[in-house]
Amino acid sequence: MDMENAPNEELLTLARQGDQRAWTVLVHRYGRLVWSVPRSLRLTPHDAADVSQTTWLLLSEHLTRIDHPDRLGAWLVTTARREALRVLRLRGKEEPLDDWNPRDDRPSPEEAAIDTDTGRLLWHAFTSLTDRCREILRLVAYAPDLTFTQVATAVGIPPGSLGPTRGRCLQVLRRRITPEAAR
Repeated sequence: MDMENAPNEELLTLARQGDQRAWTVLVHRYGRLVWSVPRSLRLTPHDAADVSQTTWLLLSEHLTRIDHPDRLGAWLVTTARREALRVLRLRGKEEPLDDWNPRDDRPSPEEAAIDTDTGRLLWHAFTSLTDRCREILRLVAYAPDLTFTQVATAVGIPPGSLGPTRGRCLQVLRRRITPEAAR
């Protein structure tokens, strides 16, 4: 049996029976998607790893309750998002800084100012998008190996609508990224 191309329903059935290969395929298929959710919420890599591990644990506990195997990606995204939000609530929404590590190739003050300003404009424009646009763009950015069908399933829209919707979201983002729009 070619497990890499097996449908989710077969993989879940095999995983329920304890087949480790089925688990490996599921983790390979959806691992980046699960990881992208806590990282898109700006959790640290350590917290993102905890959220990912908890998400897979919850899947193992709910294997018999997955009613729509074809929507497994959406179930995993929802579960990871809920877990990530729980972690954020527990942490008091703090954003710890990574360990300071001085580099020799630091940008000049001018480059740092330009990067900061560009980042500020981008994030200002990004946060002004609709929830659906932000979710689509996060998944595309943080999980580029996902197919259109997987992304569409995760955000709950028809696969044929994803391309045009993503295009409109990017168009709005481009318009809003100008310094004039940020004022």
